[in-house]
Amino acid sequence: MKLPFKIDLTGKVAAITGGAGVLCSAFAHALAACGASVAILDRNEESGNEVVAEIEKEGGRAIMVKADCLDCESLKAAHDTVVRELGPVDILINGAGGNNPRATTDNEYYEADSLPDPEKKDFFSLQPDGIRFVFDLNVTAAFLTTQIFAREMAASGKGGNIINISSMNAYRPLTKIPAYSAAKAAVSNFTQWLSVHFANAGVRVNAIAPGFFVTKQNRGLLFNENGEPTARTGKILRGTPMNRFGEAEELLGALLFLLSDGASFVTGIVLPVDGGFSAYSGV
Repeated sequence: MKLPFKIDLTGKVAAITGGAGVLCSAFAHALAACGASVAILDRNEESGNEVVAEIEKEGGRAIMVKADCLDCESLKAAHDTVVRELGPVDILINGAGGNNPRATTDNEYYEADSLPDPEKKDFFSLQPDGIRFVFDLNVTAAFLTTQIFAREMAASGKGGNIINISSMNAYRPLTKIPAYSAAKAAVSNFTQWLSVHFANAGVRVNAIAPGFFVTKQNRGLLFNENGEPTARTGKILRGTPMNRFGEAEELLGALLFLLSDGASFVTGIVLPVDGGFSAYSGV
């Protein structure tokens, strides 16, 4: 992996939830390349072990730890494994999250004159359990993981870093995905709250808000089975001044900056990496 620049993370331990995913696995590679020992926390052991093997092949150190970020006992067991095998955590990346079809509408706009279509989900047919699941996946997961993994970090007197993964949806909610948009706004707010709460402990808390990147979760929404871009992709790219999707490696500059000693007075920010999407009014 080609890094935009390197920082010295020798002797540091990083835990990354959702570490087997497209974006967070890139984070894992980058931190290992900078000298950190990395714990991949994920429910998908097979994908996580593949990331570990790749990092080890590159000369880094990593372990896979199966964890469910919505289960306190699972997180406690994962924490104990990380501390036992790698040492206390200095860097926590809360990358687990995502959307779910149960919290997604099929229509962009309410149409008062149209008859309800039982085959399609509109706002009024969304069920509380789907909305709750998406909030838990994004907000509760970050809350629980931070509770369990940041306790020693805050008490150590050595400081530390927490990076949450927000989204463009936190700035400008997208159509069809009300729960995900609201949940990511909550992640941004939670980031600011944590930054104040941990300031006296020397723990910096920031977030990265990716724009549009192609991942396993959203590929089906962005491209048809034949590889052609969907209508939604057309809308996204028209709203992105750089007129393309981002590559996972293009998040690494923001990540390494926020973790670097050069950002020692930076806490409580949400840094967009979005090709200009958040700046563009459409006019």
